[in-house]
Amino acid sequence: MSARGKLKVYLGYAAGVGKTYRMLEEALEMRQKGVDIVIGYFEPHGRKETIAKSEGLESVPRRALSYNGSLFEEMDTAAVIRRKPQVAVVDEFAHTNVPGSERVKRWQDVHAIQDAGIDVLTTMNVQHLESLNDQVFHATGIRVRETVPDWVVDEADELVFVDLTPRALRNRLERGVVYSQEKARRAMENFFTETNLTALREMALRHTAHEVEEKLDAAEAAAVVGDVPGEPAAPQPAKKERILICLTGRPSSAILIRRGKRVADYIHADCLAVHVGDPTHERDAVERHMSFARNLRIDTHVLPGSDVPGAIASFARAQGITQIFMGRSAPSPWWRRYRETVVQRVVRQARDMQITIVAERRR
Repeated sequence: MSARGKLKVYLGYAAGVGKTYRMLEEALEMRQKGVDIVIGYFEPHGRKETIAKSEGLESVPRRALSYNGSLFEEMDTAAVIRRKPQVAVVDEFAHTNVPGSERVKRWQDVHAIQDAGIDVLTTMNVQHLESLNDQVFHATGIRVRETVPDWVVDEADELVFVDLTPRALRNRLERGVVYSQEKARRAMENFFTETNLTALREMALRHTAHEVEEKLDAAEAAAVVGDVPGEPAAPQPAKKERILICLTGRPSSAILIRRGKRVADYIHADCLAVHVGDPTHERDAVERHMSFARNLRIDTHVLPGSDVPGAIASFARAQGITQIFMGRSAPSPWWRRYRETVVQRVVRQARDMQITIVAERRR
């Protein structure tokens, strides 16, 4: 059985910064060195310079799919695997496939290609990272619908940040390099404002720095074989952080999951999620949140019972939790105004843990 293929992600913060161009440039260099490389999927968006870079590279024909009376073209993943190149170029990693496709997301197609022992070069923008979804919405007013779980990008063997200043990108838009003149004008008045682009660029820079630090830490850890005889013993690592996310059926639980998971990733903490209560109450909403958490590789638990604060505190203590993430309690009716809320009772019963109350940020 062949080894799993490697993944290289070209990360940007907006369309037009040059991710696909940079990826194709490297693909041409690899071909010139004798590497067997093909284009599995390439989205030109009518950009002449980018299209020119794809010329001379072998492309695997796309697969046509009919949906709601219209024809769509998707990557033919099976054909790429049958072709068995050393490397496949796959544009737009976060893309959602047309219903009827074998897999829902293109990143899942990429995993299938990697499983066949083929290396993959791909592109995506930082706003498609699932854990940043709320931050992107708060900064830009745009809710990104196509997302990729953070662990998928974390598993990439290499991450390349393709940078361009917001002013330079807007200049490209004005010259019609990215979109047609009319579409570019509308884009600059809406999503491509300098404020939005600056905020997205900062997110991309921070995420890239975090990824580089993660890989350096992993490399250093792998290089440590053991203590040298006669030398002082290496210091023991501090107690590992463990984060618990408390879920309800309220929509704000999705925000809570993203925030808790992102913090857990940044501090290398274990991450768990728990729901306490009657499993039939708000069952569909709770299950959606649980499914979302599992998709982000969060360990999920459901605890029966009516004493929500007590169950959370007991479970957290049994699991060695160091931080608890909760949403604000729902407003109490006037006749219960002076009773403790669920959050207040958890704070009182889990004094030895850090409690983070995540607010619902509104635009």
